Amino acid sequence: MKYALIENNIVKVISYQPINGWEEVNDNVFADMIKQADGTFDYSDEVKAETQAFIDKQENKKIKRASAKSKLEALGLTTEEIKEAFGI
Repeated sequence: MKYALIENNIVKVISYQPINGWEEVNDNVFADMIKQADGTFDYSDEVKAETQAFIDKQENKKIKRASAKSKLEALGLTTEEIKEAFGI
């Protein structure tokens, strides 16, 4: 189990040691989560949006990298040449 310092329904700090005044929480609770009215915890919409933006950015990098590799192969470069020259 973990223990959380919760202020204004927001998890501020997590501890694995019990601390007076801190609430015992499940292992799936992390800092910056919001305590819901039903006692569950979830991230704010802002944090979810930032996380999704990060995931989208990483996915776009993969797509662009694959596209670049495909175009270089179409120009006649071998996989080994592409990897050696561009690291992809």
